Amino acid sequence: MNPPSLKSRKIARFGAALAIVMGAVALWQGGAHSDERAVSVPAPLQDEPASNAHAETAVLAGGCFWGVQGVFEHLRGVTQVASGYTGGAADTAEYERVSEGDTGHAESVRITFDPAAISYGKILQVFFSVAHNPTELDYQGPDHGTQYRSAIFPLNAQQRNVAQAYIAQLQGAHVFASPVVTRVEPFKGFYPAENYHQNFLALHPDYPYIAINDIPKVEALQHLFPALYRTRPVLYQTVAGAKP
Repeated sequence: MNPPSLKSRKIARFGAALAIVMGAVALWQGGAHSDERAVSVPAPLQDEPASNAHAETAVLAGGCFWGVQGVFEHLRGVTQVASGYTGGAADTAEYERVSEGDTGHAESVRITFDPAAISYGKILQVFFSVAHNPTELDYQGPDHGTQYRSAIFPLNAQQRNVAQAYIAQLQGAHVFASPVVTRVEPFKGFYPAENYHQNFLALHPDYPYIAINDIPKVEALQHLFPALYRTRPVLYQTVAGAKP
């Protein structure tokens, strides 16, 4: 599918937002915003206990799912990352409807990982360090609306406790210049996004939106977490016959 046809609302306003985005990139590279993304946040003091499970799932929302999926596809210990929608009902879990901003959904990612190789707390550390800016309320960069909010959707009580404790830890340490606005929300189900959204960063690294907003996140992952960085991303296998 021709990339310019994707995420039509985002693309339509891309030109108007380009100057703002380029300014944000400049700040990322050398200014105040850079300080929040170029330095890894501390590891969580509280994490899940050791487990014999072979796989665990985390569901996170941090703006456009293209970039968040792209970051975690490069993280060692992660076995699959799907872009999708979380927070609303099944019958509104499709891009054009979610883009209206009133469904309760957030663009999100479902991360399947091996807890013997990487912990839930480490997943959250990467999330807060490089995958998004947790101080932006209901927006990320050029994308505005509740569907782009920063949120964690714990799948059990242990994950909820780790997430809440970590947010409190980061707030108490004043890691960021502005307050962390990440919400810990009830998990109501995850609905995979349309196939054309999956692996978008890996498939279209030169696409202007990706090059400006998301490639720097992957580069920051490599810089801040070199032992966890995987050069070849693990790609989500789209389902034949699913939403195109």
